[in-house]
This record gives sequence, structure tokens and C-alpha cells, in this order.
Amino acid sequence: MSEQRIGRALFPASFDPPTNGHLDLVHRASNVFPELTVAVAHNVGKNGMFSTEDRIAMLEEVLADTPGVTVTSFEGLVVDYATKIGVGTIIRGLRANADFEYEFEMALMNRHMRPEIETLFLMTSQEYFYVSSSRLKELVLFGADVSEWLPPAVEKRLRERLAKG
Repeated sequence: MSEQRIGRALFPASFDPPTNGHLDLVHRASNVFPELTVAVAHNVGKNGMFSTEDRIAMLEEVLADTPGVTVTSFEGLVVDYATKIGVGTIIRGLRANADFEYEFEMALMNRHMRPEIETLFLMTSQEYFYVSSSRLKELVLFGADVSEWLPPAVEKRLRERLAKG
């Protein structure tokens, strides 16, 4: 692995919206990698509730005090983007067996396409094991308290978005 790639990692996800589980992974990965790029993926298979620009703005707000972390977005294959920005490691979070199966297959395909890029799996912290953006959207829609799983600024935006329909 080249000198440029060592110490740099990429954490890609849809972040629709960013949760405390995402932030936990960002903070833990930033303790391992001095330079971490958090990248909002444009997922062709999903229609997001928030625009890419909104997700970037939320992440920049909640990660403003996290040293070494930059927020951006990308389209296309994650390994192509990792190559483009010169990172050697892709960070992926795992919650449950279903996550593992999907992430394992993706990591193998990425390794086949770009063997110089490693995938590092981080286990989700116990308090976020069952948290997903889609589940939180549903809870907010029905008026539930989700403050333990969303940063306040993100919760506010999510409630405003759902109130508008």
C-alpha cells in the first residue's frame, strides 16, 4: 500500500439521516485513522428523504469538532471513489447477521476489483445495534421520542421534513 493510502480511510453510507450509530462509527474510525472521509453515497436503489446536500450539511454540523474528518459525497462504485481520493481502507459498520452477509459479499467484490483497498468492519456499539435510519423515520412519523438515537439537529430536521409530508 502506498504511503499516501496509509492512515486514510473512507466511511461511505447513505446517512439518510445520520444517526448516533453512524457518529459512533465515525468517532471510533477517526481514532484509528488520522484522516477519515465520510462520504454520502448517492444510492441508485433508494429514494432518499433528504437530498445529498442536506445530508452533507447535517454531517458537517454534527462532526464539526471531529479532527481529521471531512465530509463529501460520491456517485458510482465505492472502490472507484476510494481510488480517486487515495484511501487504502473502506470502513463498514455491522449491526446484525443480515448486515454481515451483504457487507461480506460487497467487500469480496470490492477486493476483487481493487485488491489494494482493504475493508475494515466495525461492530456497532450495543446501544445502536437495532437502530436504522428507516426505523427512526417511522418512529418519528408516529411521534416517538428518538432523542437517544439522533443528534438534536438531525432530529429537528427529520421532524420538520416529516411534518411537511
